[in-house]
Amino acid sequence: MTDTNKTVAQLRALVQLTQTEIQIAQVRVVQARTEAVRRELQQNAQNAQDRSEALVEMLRDLGGVPDVLTPTFGRLTALVKSAVEQLEPLDEALLQDLALEHQLADRARYLKALATSAELPKVVKLADRLVTAHTATVEWLTTVLAEEALGGPAALQATPLQRVAGGATRVLNLPARYATQTVNRTVDNLQQGGEETRSRLSSAADKASTFTDAVRESLTVGRNASLQRAEKIARREGSRDTAETLHETRRDLGALTVAELPIKKYDTLNISESVKAVKELDQIEDVRSILTYEEAHANRSSVVSAAQTRVAELAKQVVGIS
Repeated sequence: MTDTNKTVAQLRALVQLTQTEIQIAQVRVVQARTEAVRRELQQNAQNAQDRSEALVEMLRDLGGVPDVLTPTFGRLTALVKSAVEQLEPLDEALLQDLALEHQLADRARYLKALATSAELPKVVKLADRLVTAHTATVEWLTTVLAEEALGGPAALQATPLQRVAGGATRVLNLPARYATQTVNRTVDNLQQGGEETRSRLSSAADKASTFTDAVRESLTVGRNASLQRAEKIARREGSRDTAETLHETRRDLGALTVAELPIKKYDTLNISESVKAVKELDQIEDVRSILTYEEAHANRSSVVSAAQTRVAELAKQVVGIS
């Protein structure tokens, strides 16, 4: 009887946590970087819903009444989490998602042990299903975090508030580098015009002591041309760090010239040739260069998808996921 009671208790806990997982998956859908990732997340949310229903059904089979408050509490937990995480960088939010999935996987393993001891084969089968699902999600989240750590682009994008939170974290940890990056990113907004944007550019530029007056002046004109000129000036003056930061910014904006791309004569390749060439790249920075260039120009969905997949493959290699 004791073992059955423990099994019922774990099933209840898993229902609550799975409800939280469902809500988080739905929140992540809007953060998907591509349509393929969006569809995958929508399917994950549906799969989690199916697992929740299976858990509730198993509770009924064991005589445990699935209370109304448990799923509601799980959904409330997810809503609170999604609100709080807006004050945190994306990586911190994903680390919390990862912790939840680890807990779900560990509880599923414990459930299997309890069910094995109590000779409940149906529960054992359900537990195996849960372990498989959560292990796969752990690997997916680990890969997304690796993509983010390697400079991306990650499968998930930060919300506007999370980008601000991430910027605040960087300014505390790396004030000089953050000031430089702030200038670079502000340049993109200059095209939209408006005194507010120009004021923000001026403020950001003042904080970047590594930039010369000549570079600051060049940032007030066309984005791509000014960034390219700024990089040339920085290299001419021997400011290697500044030049590299500017080059990274140009790459992230898709503003590199065709001659600077890691795939020769890239603009002459058709879709199948481009996909094949992307798959042969073995440096994540090179894939990122192609991906951002592609999105800023032809934006062919097959090529973008292939590049995103290659980023994930390289990220998996870094964290040891086969």
